[in-house]
Amino acid sequence: MSTEHPFTHWAQKPFRDWYEGMEQQAAEATEHLVSGSAFAELLGLTAGNFAALTRIGGETCDLMLRNMRLAGRADVTRLGRQLARTEDKLERVLQEVEDLRDRFADGAAGTEAAS
Repeated sequence: MSTEHPFTHWAQKPFRDWYEGMEQQAAEATEHLVSGSAFAELLGLTAGNFAALTRIGGETCDLMLRNMRLAGRADVTRLGRQLARTEDKLERVLQEVEDLRDRFADGAAGTEAAS
C-alpha cells in the first residue's frame, strides 16, 4: 500500500512547471551573458587582476620576512644556487686530487720498477 496522498503529484505539477520555466529563463539569460565579448574581456581583466594581487601578496610576504631578518624564498633560492656552484667546484677539486694521486702512484711505481 502506498502512503502517498493521491493528489501529491497533482499539487506538485504547477510548482514543477514554474521551476522548469525559471530554469529555462535563467539558462537563456546566462547563455546570452556569456556569449558576448564583454564577458570575455571582463574575465580577462579579472584574471589579470588576480595574478597581480597574487604577485603583490608574495612580494609583501617576502618583504615582511626580510624585515624580520628571516630567510625568504628569494634568499633560499640564491643560497641554493651558491651551494650548487660550491659543490661543482669541490667536485672539480676532488677530480684534480684523484688525478694527481694517480700520477703520483704511477710515478712511484715507475721508479720502483726502474730500481
